[in-house]
Amino acid sequence: MSQVRTTEAPGRITPVDEFVNTLEVEAMAQRKLAPGLFEEIAGSNRYSFDRITFRPRMLVDTTKLDLSLDLFGQRHFAPILIGPAGQQQRFHPEGELAMARGANAAKAGLVVGAQSSYSFEKIAPLTQQPLWAQLSDPNQIPSSAKVICLSAPLDWARVDQFRKAVNVPLVLKGIMTAQDARTAIEHGASGIVVSSYRPSGSAQGGALDVLPEIVRAVGRRVPILIDGSFRRGGDILKALALGATAALVTRPALWGLATYGDRGVQQVLEMLQSEIARDMAMLGLANLSQISPAFIRMHKR
Repeated sequence: MSQVRTTEAPGRITPVDEFVNTLEVEAMAQRKLAPGLFEEIAGSNRYSFDRITFRPRMLVDTTKLDLSLDLFGQRHFAPILIGPAGQQQRFHPEGELAMARGANAAKAGLVVGAQSSYSFEKIAPLTQQPLWAQLSDPNQIPSSAKVICLSAPLDWARVDQFRKAVNVPLVLKGIMTAQDARTAIEHGASGIVVSSYRPSGSAQGGALDVLPEIVRAVGRRVPILIDGSFRRGGDILKALALGATAALVTRPALWGLATYGDRGVQQVLEMLQSEIARDMAMLGLANLSQISPAFIRMHKR
């Protein structure tokens, strides 16, 4: 049974176009959802992001700012995809259907979760943006999926089974060591997602901390995506400076979905895109290919 509240908790529900950042949307989702359901998508571990600061550049022409990138032969407006989350009807009556419409409006790619409330075939017509499928069964591969995403725990024999069954790029999610990254490529992975399954409130350490060693191990052989506690556009830009290709953002999109449906999803994504553009201009970056570790400083805390 759905845990979506029929009446909001005390407090004003701010109009969707009045927000400044995604953290404000989280507060609205807390008012909208039952406490137990909100806890599933609440919070974040900010330690890794807070110890990185930018190094601004002066007098660089960024009037032709470009956030776009090519990923697996698909053009993306910005380095953001909505990450997979199952059973989204728990958060909003239209679930993944509203999520897909919001992603399309914001020109963002979407990963459809393995436990989706709707079939991939029903979701696909709602967006013209790149659509990935997270799967657990190689016999249920949607014909319209542009990329197949597998999440741990999986054994390597299972990965081999998927690799033989698909004719689109195969991405492995849940990589946290350089050795696993190398092994994933050896087993035919076209890309990896650096991703931790630690609870959001766990002690310091997470995907961003292990990203540099994985980048050193993989180089440019395959795209490296990352997820985990991305809440601001600057967070995403910091990951790109450390060598990531793009980021998966899940919880903020669910906050927007829970409170405002597809319009909330769109607003969350567009705020992140705008923040990336603002920070790129501050750093003197005209496009994503120019970013490097030289644009950030790591601090000990």
